[in-house]
Amino acid sequence: MHRPAPPLHFVLHQGDAVLFPSPTASLLLGNFEVRYFSAGSAARARDDKDPWWKESMERLRNIGISAHIDSGKTTLTERVLYYTGRIHEIHEVRGKDGVGAKMDSMDLEREKGITIQSAATYCTWKDYQINIIDTPGHVDFTIEVERALRVLDGAILVLCSVGGVQSQSITVDRQMRRYEVPRLAFINKLDRMGADPWKVLNQARSKLRHHAAAVQVPIGLEENFKGLVDLVQQKSYYFHGSSGENVVAEEVPEDMEAIVAEKRRELIEMVSEVDDKLAEAFLNDEPISPSDLEEAVRRATIARKFVPVFMGSAFKNKGVQPLLDGVLCYLPCPIEVTNYALDQTKNEEKVLLPGNPDGPLVALAFKLEEGRFGQLTYLRVYEGVVRKGDFIVNVNTGKKIKVPRLVRMHSNEMEDIQEAHAGQIVAVFGVDCASGDTFTNGSVKYTMTSMNVPEPVMSLAVQPVSKDSGGQFSKALNRFQREDPTFRVGLDAESGQTIISGMGELHLDIYVERIRREYKVDATVGKPRVNFRETITQRADFDYLHKKQSGGQGQYGRVCGYVEPLPPGSPIKFEFENMIVGQAIPSNFIPAIEKGFREAANSGSLIGHPVENIRIVITDGASHAVDSSELAFKLASIYAFRQCYTAARPVILEPIMLIELKVPTEFQGTVAGDINKRKGVIVGNDQDGDDSIITANVPLNNMFGYSTSLRSMTQGKGEFTMEYKEHLPVSQDVQMQLVNNYKANKAAE
Repeated sequence: MHRPAPPLHFVLHQGDAVLFPSPTASLLLGNFEVRYFSAGSAARARDDKDPWWKESMERLRNIGISAHIDSGKTTLTERVLYYTGRIHEIHEVRGKDGVGAKMDSMDLEREKGITIQSAATYCTWKDYQINIIDTPGHVDFTIEVERALRVLDGAILVLCSVGGVQSQSITVDRQMRRYEVPRLAFINKLDRMGADPWKVLNQARSKLRHHAAAVQVPIGLEENFKGLVDLVQQKSYYFHGSSGENVVAEEVPEDMEAIVAEKRRELIEMVSEVDDKLAEAFLNDEPISPSDLEEAVRRATIARKFVPVFMGSAFKNKGVQPLLDGVLCYLPCPIEVTNYALDQTKNEEKVLLPGNPDGPLVALAFKLEEGRFGQLTYLRVYEGVVRKGDFIVNVNTGKKIKVPRLVRMHSNEMEDIQEAHAGQIVAVFGVDCASGDTFTNGSVKYTMTSMNVPEPVMSLAVQPVSKDSGGQFSKALNRFQREDPTFRVGLDAESGQTIISGMGELHLDIYVERIRREYKVDATVGKPRVNFRETITQRADFDYLHKKQSGGQGQYGRVCGYVEPLPPGSPIKFEFENMIVGQAIPSNFIPAIEKGFREAANSGSLIGHPVENIRIVITDGASHAVDSSELAFKLASIYAFRQCYTAARPVILEPIMLIELKVPTEFQGTVAGDINKRKGVIVGNDQDGDDSIITANVPLNNMFGYSTSLRSMTQGKGEFTMEYKEHLPVSQDVQMQLVNNYKANKAAE
């Protein structure tokens, strides 16, 4: 049997005489094939290999839909899912509280108005994949909100055509600006009485400082709202069929030609202010084709210099499909957005991630969900490829884990996939991690969010009302701890109560509320406690002999030395040093002495809070051949600490918070006066448009109930963020008051 010989490859150099009919032809010599590559075609062959991921990346959008409560985010999301084939019938929103039949399942979701059960819902529109990401409804300065915004590449800001730009819209927009998210605006509810999209557009320009222009003009308003005119393509769209699924494109109605021409000119003017290429054509009075305008709008939107405004009525099924087209046309794909990682090996230096699947794997766990099969972790892959069965490394804990199952969320069912590349959002099962952890393939130590978690500044005692709900209660606390690194749970040794700690009043309130809603556990909440600390201000000597004779082996231990404050700014809070020369105390008892001092420093004698910034030096002591034991020395050191503590002039440290307030200028005086009343120090005051931005350092103890009083002082227009700055000594009168309260409580017990 004749087998063809395998093809032989050999290289021909320049100057070797071989005649080719054309520059890319191949020549068959018997069984040999000789191919000719020009230098250009070799480069082309390399380039042809490149776009295997490029095309799929360009067909990917990660977007969030956010809005003020009751602007119709629920209804809009529902329609988007319906037109993309994710759900098969539309449930009308019942009543005016914005609760559709599909959304009746979860109370808290009903309140947030976001309806998708999963964190990232995947749908397809015109061969593009769109991941709709649940942007958190509550803006409670938690780390969670930041993560959801980190994962987005673009967003839709929904505005109500009657209500206009409301307070929550401003807050949401401010956050998008902080995380540099390009956005589209969608003016909803054009079918309502009093709908005025042009008023809303002007509000977006004045209140949100958006460089915005409409890309659509409505045909009729209120009950006469029939369709839309697209200013870019210069076509009108009508929505027919029972649920508006048939979009019919027609010419612009004659009676609207004047307004359409005017609004299109306005759009071109606005875009050409921020886009040089379009400006050139506009100044030369060249006719601007739809494709030129579309590209210019896309460039300006991705550069965050322009916000295109879409219109419609989700409830009446009008305008949703053109909005989806707008997402594809104007919002960026994952390669067009810059993402930074922090390199842990170089002291959290920022590193730009190119975001291509050829690099090392970098993925962020941005949301956890308790599924039927254990913990479901949502991952956003920023770079590289993650495959089922791969080993990945959790940078935050250093653990190496295997990816057991990789899924893509599709409505309520999951679709198993073998691999996911950069830009995609997937979920993994059976990976034990916390929210905000970064995974890599082990070759780099990058994290997507800073690993420096701020210390909690406020504590609450919580306990379940009924004894039998203890299991659910601890399950809830465990889950929240994994989801939010700023939320801690501990046990108060004296009272046996569960103590939860977090970043502020609102932060803890939300968790107590979630325990009540999601786990059906009623919890009683104690009075909030501020995490005070104690420290010493001068050196004090101790010399304590602990002797106890009780028949049989007694206890004997003597420790001498001194305590002194650590220098300010030292990284450690407690230091123990053994300076004994010789064997006054056998060296096997030294760890017990250190343990005793550490235990004693856990609760100072002023108000029972931990003592920090303290250095303990032990210089001498005595031991007994029979009666000395570890316990004896541990007790000796505890009593020695208490004995010298008052001589070291202890002071109480309280947490000082850095507050940033944003209030309209007319309320500036009232707010500043109130901060002084709360013993705050104002460190900065800036003007931003019509708002004043005040930064101040205020003791946390004086900040209880501040959100309510700020609202009443500023007619609900002011808002503030608060973060921990440092612990500082309290004034003498406050110290006396705290100590007396502590003694009174002790006596009462």
